[in-house]
Amino acid sequence: MAKFNLIINGNQKEVDVDPSTPVLWVLRDHLKLVGTKYGCGIAQCGACTIHLDDTAIRSCQLPVSAVGNQAITTIEGLSENGDHPLQKAWVAHDVPQCGYCQAGQIMTAAALLKANPNPTEETIEATMNGNICRCGTYIRIRKAIQTAASNQQG
Repeated sequence: MAKFNLIINGNQKEVDVDPSTPVLWVLRDHLKLVGTKYGCGIAQCGACTIHLDDTAIRSCQLPVSAVGNQAITTIEGLSENGDHPLQKAWVAHDVPQCGYCQAGQIMTAAALLKANPNPTEETIEATMNGNICRCGTYIRIRKAIQTAASNQQG
């Protein structure tokens, strides 16, 4: 076991865990931040996506020892009131079905819009390609991202 001081959603948190523990389990089991979901466990589905210094990353394969001083943002930290442009667009376009993949989808899209506030449809599709939605809401996801991009700009 080792102590790690993590910056999560703007707050300092200390955890005492095995250095190889994936960040996903630190978040869910030790810090009770359960918005980040376990999907496949092999970083292929995107349900566990968080931001590490504004970069979308799969938390199920990221050992806590690799975080260092980088800031972690989870879906809980994206917006205090659920009023991030993507969250609003998700509702406006009726994106959620079962909802399981949605936190990972939104976190991937948020990193995209931070890096590229006006992405093309091709860029959106390429970026979101690795996030699996078992309900098949891909068209609505793309439209919601386009709406959020437009709303951020004007």
